[in-house]
Amino acid sequence: MFGWKYTNADRRGEVVDHDTDGEARERAARRDEAVRAAVEQGLLGPDAAVVGLLDVTGIRESAAALRAAFDAVVAPGTPVLHAFAVKASPLVPVLRLLHEAGIGAEVASPGELALARAAGLPPRNTVLDSPAKTPAELREALELGVAVNADNPQELDRLDALVGPAAAPRSPLGIRVNPQIGGGSIGATSTATETSKFGVALRDEGAREWVVRAYADRPWLTRLHAHTGSQGIPLSLLARGVAETYALAEEINARIGRRQIDTLDIGGGLPVNFEGESTAPTYAQYARTLRDEVPGLFDGRYGIVTEFGRSLLAKHGTVVARVEYAKSSGGRRIAVTHAGVQVATRTVYAPGPGRCGSPRTTPRAGRSRARR
Repeated sequence: MFGWKYTNADRRGEVVDHDTDGEARERAARRDEAVRAAVEQGLLGPDAAVVGLLDVTGIRESAAALRAAFDAVVAPGTPVLHAFAVKASPLVPVLRLLHEAGIGAEVASPGELALARAAGLPPRNTVLDSPAKTPAELREALELGVAVNADNPQELDRLDALVGPAAAPRSPLGIRVNPQIGGGSIGATSTATETSKFGVALRDEGAREWVVRAYADRPWLTRLHAHTGSQGIPLSLLARGVAETYALAEEINARIGRRQIDTLDIGGGLPVNFEGESTAPTYAQYARTLRDEVPGLFDGRYGIVTEFGRSLLAKHGTVVARVEYAKSSGGRRIAVTHAGVQVATRTVYAPGPGRCGSPRTTPRAGRSRARR
């Protein structure tokens, strides 16, 4: 077990990055030790050709780094919920581990909600963000007290019918908006372009006014949500998306004459460096960027929800496979293993920087079980 090297703030209140190089060395050492143990314990061998390993210590350190980064920039007493995007690792033991580390859950399907509940996540620490919620899913979320972000006007109509005239829902409710500020280097993971499919497109004709009116007519709408994207999105664009969301919340509260929106769900999306062992960018860097670009977000008037997924786990998982055969083709060396597209779909089908990792000098041929 290796020591934790993250300091959340120095004496001047500045966020201090953890030792990413030292962290990477420790992570590599833990991984090597785990691989040796897997072989020694028979988890990997002639009759067990592939195994997946998770670095529990590393996951706990990432969760602690996330919490420390935001704790260092928010005003004392500000409610902050870091909700893990369950789609990044829909495994009950992982969700339970993160829950024990102070992390909630962001779910996008009935299955993900069931996994979060099985892991012991309380409804108050759970956010439902699916863009295609059925009436039954909405009803269950409201009965449990799970937070819900409505994706579109039709869904808000459904919430109207479910909330009813009493208008005192147990669940925190809000609307997801698309600030339409542009995309990053990967189109598929950019969710704030002009034509992105999630949320209410703020710059479409009449949309912004509709959002303001929706809040004015529904005092039970108390949250506002946006998610700019994930891999391939620079920190500056992430911060701009948060700034646009904050500005809209300020406008809504000013126009309706009360502090109705009390929580901003700023999504997740911190990109991951797959080209090396170091962690870059870090949560501390992102928190600093947000503090500099959107200072009002941290003055204590708004609670904050985040929805990070991949960045919490990307450095902490290893697939180890037995090399069944080694051969060559035209001078090209090939290792034939049991870890193919069935365990690393993106790496196989979309390799390269910015997506899933750098191309390997020794190609690996694995079993193909891709669904078409």
